[in-house]
Amino acid sequence: MQRRLLISMVAVAVAAVLALGIPLAFVLARLYVDEANQQLHSDAKSLAIDLQERFESGLPVPTRQAAMVQANKYGYAQVKELGEPTVTLGSRPPVSDGLTATVTTNQFKVTVAAADSYVAGKLIKALLLIGGVAIAAVGVAVVLGLYYARRMMRPLSELAAAADRLGSGDSSPLGRRYGIQELDRVAEGLDGSAHRINELLSAEREFSVDASHQLRTPLTALSMRLEEMVAAADHPDIVREEGAAALAQTERLADVVGQLLGRARRSASGAPVLASVDDIVGQQVVEWEPAFRRVSRRLNLVGEKGLYAFATPGGASQVIATLLDNALVHGAGTVTIRTSRTRRSVVVEVRDEGTGVSAELAPRIFERSVSGSPGGTGLGLALARTLAAADGGQVVLVRPRPAVFALFLPHATADAEAPVVAGPA
Repeated sequence: MQRRLLISMVAVAVAAVLALGIPLAFVLARLYVDEANQQLHSDAKSLAIDLQERFESGLPVPTRQAAMVQANKYGYAQVKELGEPTVTLGSRPPVSDGLTATVTTNQFKVTVAAADSYVAGKLIKALLLIGGVAIAAVGVAVVLGLYYARRMMRPLSELAAAADRLGSGDSSPLGRRYGIQELDRVAEGLDGSAHRINELLSAEREFSVDASHQLRTPLTALSMRLEEMVAAADHPDIVREEGAAALAQTERLADVVGQLLGRARRSASGAPVLASVDDIVGQQVVEWEPAFRRVSRRLNLVGEKGLYAFATPGGASQVIATLLDNALVHGAGTVTIRTSRTRRSVVVEVRDEGTGVSAELAPRIFERSVSGSPGGTGLGLALARTLAAADGGQVVLVRPRPAVFALFLPHATADAEAPVVAGPA
């Protein structure tokens, strides 16, 4: 970026110099030509009047000496006296390539001419002066470009470092402002994010304290009830009473765990990282293959290998596990996991050979509390879609009959600049 800023400022300076220098050069050229013409005409007139006055006064008329002075000065001079031979000195330049002035009196006609080289010397000096000013202007632009580029790069480097620290878990605020409105807004945004992260971390700490406190009491009560049941094993009435009390404590513990997990789920989304799709899918095949084997069904894995995608650690595994569980409970026949990729996404498809999803249920299959069986909770696919969306992906029903679900994850390559999650997610 520093180089681009410098090039931009130099380009603007060069454009300004050209926009002003070229017209100025033309104006100076025209000015010097006009000035030379006026000088020629003035000298020719002065010479003609002087010769006329000498002639009228009866003094000798030095036509050759006068012509020689003008010829030495301009390069060409011609003096013609009425009734006398014409005196011509020097070489007259072409009409299209020179400056000429002619003055006529009663007795004399004086012509003085100069080549363009007479004006060129003055013009070259002026152009050299303009060139020097232009080079100085470009030099100043380079110095200013370096200064402002460095002034811009230092805050940007600090902001990038603060963003990296924030992403790595260091939520200390930047606490600096640079006097540049746009950069100050970025710094304020980073400080606001750091403040919110600190609040989230404080909430997590409070959650841990609440969890330990709320779980300790029902677990202690449950332990005491179980000890009473063991001690009263020979008394059925006491065992029944203690068992009912232990069951009540267990239900209370389940409610407490459900409340705490509900709080944790709202803040448990992690940051997507570069993960190996082969490892994630392979892990799920290892975990779910025994379950399919017990019901005499097969689980196949086909498709492309060596795919990488950006996903939250564990999130993609949970989504695929939900799809496999759905195929195991509601599907039939062989279940196939197919991996592939499109221009923007890595696709993991889960398909089975069952009757699929009914036409009435298909549009609402991802809604909460919507299930394909009476005993289902209707939360699995809804949670899977939420987890996928948190990673920038999505879960869709590709085909209802037989059912084909697909998980789309943001595409990545193996050499992307991100930490690669290998092994079990």
